[in-house]
Amino acid sequence: MESNITFQDLGLSEAMLKALEKKGYGYPTTIQAEAIPHFMQWKDVIAKAPTGTGKTFAFGIPMIEHIDAESEAVQGLILAPTRELAIQIGDELRGLLTYYQGIRVAVLYGGAGIGGQIRQLEKKPQIVVATPGRLMDHYNRKTIRLDKIQTVVLDEADRMLDMGFFKDVTRIIEKIKNRRNLGLFSATISQEVMTVSWMYQRDEVEITVEPKQEDRPDIDQYCMTVTPLEKAETTLRLIQSQGYERVMIFCNTKHMCQRLCDDFQRAGLDCECIHGDIKQSLREKTMQKYRDGKLKVLIATDVASRGIDVDDVDCVINFDVPEENEYYVHRIGRTGRAKRKGVAWSIIGSFPEKAKLDEIAKYSNYTVRAMVLGADGLLREEEVKAPAAPKRRFR
Repeated sequence: MESNITFQDLGLSEAMLKALEKKGYGYPTTIQAEAIPHFMQWKDVIAKAPTGTGKTFAFGIPMIEHIDAESEAVQGLILAPTRELAIQIGDELRGLLTYYQGIRVAVLYGGAGIGGQIRQLEKKPQIVVATPGRLMDHYNRKTIRLDKIQTVVLDEADRMLDMGFFKDVTRIIEKIKNRRNLGLFSATISQEVMTVSWMYQRDEVEITVEPKQEDRPDIDQYCMTVTPLEKAETTLRLIQSQGYERVMIFCNTKHMCQRLCDDFQRAGLDCECIHGDIKQSLREKTMQKYRDGKLKVLIATDVASRGIDVDDVDCVINFDVPEENEYYVHRIGRTGRAKRKGVAWSIIGSFPEKAKLDEIAKYSNYTVRAMVLGADGLLREEEVKAPAAPKRRFR
């Protein structure tokens, strides 16, 4: 997304802005920029958006902003089709709550002991993330009350209603008499999603985010897997051995950005960095130097790199794999411009980073080739080891 809306422009609280900055998010994705203002005004929203576009924050941010921390009642409910998604949403919300006092989240799902979940509910969470079946179970046991809930969100609504939860979901919505708004997030708007919208939403706002396929730049995408301690050294060797003249490196946090820049400068690399803690005047000076071709390597966070429009970046390096698919597309789009061929690298130092990159490649239809940088400075494709053939037993 190329609009210059920042999270500040959306009128969020100081605690939320600090949490977003700490996590390395500087500007909203399309779905966030469109949905947050409507949620903040208590509007019903039906959103069609592919996975990986930042949906959780689109409803999670306004939900948290609306919570009255003084009250011990459940005020926000998010329904998810699977335990994995419920756990993931719970984790993302807790990350946003870093600088808030007294707002608690409980996650309820089937296939796990009910005792631990009852203990979570006894701590009086204001936000509950749940699979529909387990939520009904708690409701029937009288371990949760739904009468003070103001916002209800169905995430991956199409999958949930497809999985036979239609009855449970409608029963839950009907028990929430005092809700002020209902959000439906779905990759496809199925007949069931339309029915729920028609039955329970009023003057809903429709938002559609299309997966971006068109006008793709010509970019060769590679990744390299190393240990976390080898990431910096490998990145340096990559730049030096491949003779890249103008490089942009992305980190997810200000801290990492600064640390990498200091390390590279000590190693004699011509590089500077820009991030949120650097004064605007200095950032502009650095950017101008980079634009003019007087600086070889620029290290940046997503936030600070807005507005750098350079047409001939040889190579983009993701030192950290970004949190959202849109950020990845945005980053690598800095190379391969003006009809030139571009190169993008992702340096992977952990299994979660590998999983994230695989997910980005899958949803964006990209091919990312795994490479190895030899001691001689030559690159070669990583050999995929075939699984060992099972030993045959002769009788």
